[in-house]
Amino acid sequence: MAKKTVASLQKGEGRTYSKVIIMERSPKTGAYVFKEEMVPNDAVKDALK
Repeated sequence: MAKKTVASLQKGEGRTYSKVIIMERSPKTGAYVFKEEMVPNDAVKDALK
């Protein structure tokens, strides 16, 4: 099943998106929190600001 999922992401629309992972510090505990989101390739720089 995993091979089918990976193969379907490489066709068509799957290549126009990138996964962005942002590390932020939690104000309550001080621990690091990771936020993940899928953004279009054109908006990657804006998502990292």
